[in-house]
This record gives sequence, structure tokens and C-alpha cells, in this order.
Amino acid sequence: MATLRELKSRIGSVASSEKITGAMKMISSAKMHKAEQALRRLLPFRRQIETIIGNLLTADADFSSPLLDEREVKRLAVVAFGSDDGLCGAYNINIFKQLLGHIADYRERYGQDVEIEVYPIGKKMLKAVSKLASKHIHIRQQEGVDSKTSGDGVRVFIDDLQRRFLDKEIDRVDVLYMNFITVSRQRPRHEQLLPVVSSTFADNGVKAICRPYIFEPDPQTIFRSVLPMFLLSMMQEIFIENRASEQAARIMAMQSANDNAKKLLEQLRLEYNKLRQQSITTELLDILGGQVR
Repeated sequence: MATLRELKSRIGSVASSEKITGAMKMISSAKMHKAEQALRRLLPFRRQIETIIGNLLTADADFSSPLLDEREVKRLAVVAFGSDDGLCGAYNINIFKQLLGHIADYRERYGQDVEIEVYPIGKKMLKAVSKLASKHIHIRQQEGVDSKTSGDGVRVFIDDLQRRFLDKEIDRVDVLYMNFITVSRQRPRHEQLLPVVSSTFADNGVKAICRPYIFEPDPQTIFRSVLPMFLLSMMQEIFIENRASEQAARIMAMQSANDNAKKLLEQLRLEYNKLRQQSITTELLDILGGQVR
């Protein structure tokens, strides 16, 4: 049975833990709101690109681009987004499980010998996927790219993926990440990045807009120029959504830890008070027993 001193020490430790988890929850909340603001700042750029492509789709022209070329898939790349830091619950585990499922699907669709390259984003995801390295699964770590990458870093990353696709080093590029919906709800999302297919436009809000436009230069030239911008905006949004989802998962994890700490603290205080009352009662009985004698 624990002594009063031991219980008091445990109460102090749990109380400190409660304060720490509460502070971490507040920090994660601030970071999540910052990511949400970044998503809102990106929205006008995304909408402008979507509008341009929507207008182009209504033009009486056949569009072609090397980024649209579909070919036999012998080697594909999967960009798996995770976190650099821990204490975010099952966030990385859920993404990793989704990755395993998609790898099995690729092998079923393209054959057991298909070459798969995994680009892990974040130290925790790198650690998780490292165990998958084998004859047909290769882990590629992009230097200077992590879960906190933004701006020029994202541009360099997407440019490298496009270059490798155009050079036929890889035949397909997919991305796997957590789609941010609300603080308490994020869902795994899988998208085909390259080659760009018609469903990519539909899934990302591009709609054909019937308006009388005169294109200068011709629609084909504009399309080839705008398509890389569209892919860049997609990748920028995915990086930001990944950060927002990570912080949201951490908020929920810290909330759960904080609630557990409060429950444990209540139990310890109750046990402490009972033991203290028992000790006082014992001392009083000893005093009264001494007076009687």
C-alpha cells in the first residue's frame, strides 16, 4: 500500500503532466490555425488556375502534354506524407497502413515485379517505411524535404518528380496523405499525381466554364504552361493539409492524455485523502487510548 509521501509525489507528477499536455494542446492548436490560414491564402491562386483550365476545357481544341502521357507502369513512385515529430496518436500508423494496402493493390494490378519507390515525408514516416525496403521496393529520401517544407522547397520537389516522369524514370506518381476536414476528423486520401488524368481535374474542383474567350497564345500553349502550375498548387495544398492534419491529430492526442491525467489525479487525491484521514483517525485513537490508561 502506498504511503502518504509516495501518493503526494505521484499527485505532483500527474499534475505536472496535466499542465504539459494542456500547454502542448494549445501550441498544436495555434499551429493548426496557422496551417488553416495558409490554406486560405493558397485558395485564390488555386481558384485562378482552376478557372483558366476550366475555360481551356471548353475550347474547341485537343490538348496534349507530356504530363498527360499514360504508359505501361513498370516503375511507380508513392509520396507518403507523415510527421517529423511524435505525440500525434495513431496519425503515422494510419497512413502507413494505407500505404501497405496500396502497395498490395499495385502488385495485384501491375504484377509482383513492379518497381515501387516510396518517398517518405517526415522522420516518423521514414522510420516506418524503412522496414519495407526490398528487391522491388525502394525508399527514396528527398534531401531538404520534410513535413514542414513550404514555398521553394515544394516547387523543387514537384519539379524533380515531373522531370523523372518526363525522363521515363518512373511511369506513375501517387500521393498518400491525410485530408484535413475538422479538428476531430481527418481521412486518408490517395491521388494520382502523374500522369494527369481527367479525374484529377474533377477531384480538385476544376469545372468546364462556357464563356466566350479569345486565347492568346493558342489554348494548347496555355494549357502546357498552366498544367505544371496546377500540379504545383496541388502539392502545396497537400503539404499544408498534412501539417494541419498532424496538428489536429496532436490536439486530440493531447486532449485524451489531459483527460486521462485529470481522472488519474482525481483518483490519487481521493486515495490520498482517505489515507490521510485514516492516519489522523489512528493518531486520535492512540491519543485517546493513552489518556484512558
